[in-house]
Amino acid sequence: MNLQTLPVMEHFYTIQGEGAFAGHAAYFVRLAGCDVGCHWCDVKESWDAKNHPQLSVNQIVELVKSSTAKLVVVTGGEPLMHNLEELTKALKTENIRTHIETSGAYPITGTWDWITLSPKKFKMPLAKIYELTNELKVIIFNNSDFNFALDEQLKIKLKNCKFYLQSEWDKKDINYSLITDFVKKNQNWQISVQTHKYLNIP
Repeated sequence: MNLQTLPVMEHFYTIQGEGAFAGHAAYFVRLAGCDVGCHWCDVKESWDAKNHPQLSVNQIVELVKSSTAKLVVVTGGEPLMHNLEELTKALKTENIRTHIETSGAYPITGTWDWITLSPKKFKMPLAKIYELTNELKVIIFNNSDFNFALDEQLKIKLKNCKFYLQSEWDKKDINYSLITDFVKKNQNWQISVQTHKYLNIP
């Protein structure tokens, strides 16, 4: 029995709305705790881990199993503030795919089938994450973020990494026209849209 606990803000079975696996069924586990401090973050309530219940690794895995999900997305907050070796080991034992969405600001732990790096200027990723990233997703808040995206792209090591630009939600009406123009000129990038918000699902 695994006695490790993790602070879980929320967990739910839904459809992945963003990036390379958009449209796939996935169980989301949102871990609490974050010190990256994006001012436009839409889950600021996740920042303080003390405000959320601790669930054991066994409890989390049982929740996933009861949903019949075959893919888990661990997100946050910043999930890598926690050691995720035992969680991913337990999920792998049940033949469940493990995905993580991270800013890369903390050392990578766990065994992952897919790593989405969403770097933030406020607390830059550690160098190691660029060697492991399957999907680079840059949030566009202002025009300087386009150059930031290109700079981050140059650091990626995996040849098959996918590159996505996604507008900060409140600026989507302005930013997606700019993102469209950027992608037309930089064709190895793609547009990521938060389809779950348009569909009004978690």
